[in-house]
Amino acid sequence: MNFDTKLVCIYLAAIITANLTIIWFGPAVSIINAFLFIGLDLTLRDQLHDEWEGKYLWIKMFLLICSGSAITILLNWNALPIAIASATAFLASGVIDALIYMKLIDKKFIVRANGSNIGGALVDSIVFPILAFGWPPMWFIILGQFIAKVFGGFIWSFILMKLYNQYCEYCEQAPCICDEDNIQERIFYEEKSNVSN
Repeated sequence: MNFDTKLVCIYLAAIITANLTIIWFGPAVSIINAFLFIGLDLTLRDQLHDEWEGKYLWIKMFLLICSGSAITILLNWNALPIAIASATAFLASGVIDALIYMKLIDKKFIVRANGSNIGGALVDSIVFPILAFGWPPMWFIILGQFIAKVFGGFIWSFILMKLYNQYCEYCEQAPCICDEDNIQERIFYEEKSNVSN
């Protein structure tokens, strides 16, 4: 399984878990979810942005977000309103997140991810609770979610950056499980192949 497939699986697991726990435990758990799962997904969105740039990024992101909601509904039909609110909020926040991320493209990943997470977290924290829990807005949920998403995303960005820096394109593992001889042999054959082409 390559690196971006692993990121997609983690993304889906996080959003599905977040959606289902709201059904099981109610709106109060959304702040915990925001820290644990949504901060992670906002940061994974940024990592996938780098992985998919120029490779149907917008279509893949749209399908990823809709897949998370569809799987949630398949697992629990009662989650339909939460899944729709989640998809709508993630689509809206994803656009803002991506625009900010692209503005910061010359910065290090940690700056790009956390800068864009602030915009994405703000939009998601307003749209999701209003759609999921109704009007009037639960301002303590909105504020709590925003703070939790920003801080959760901050922590996850360091974890993901560390894993990505340890990721090996040869064995497709993080941390690398290749031995030095194996890596040198692969580099030799790749260089030889590039020269002959």
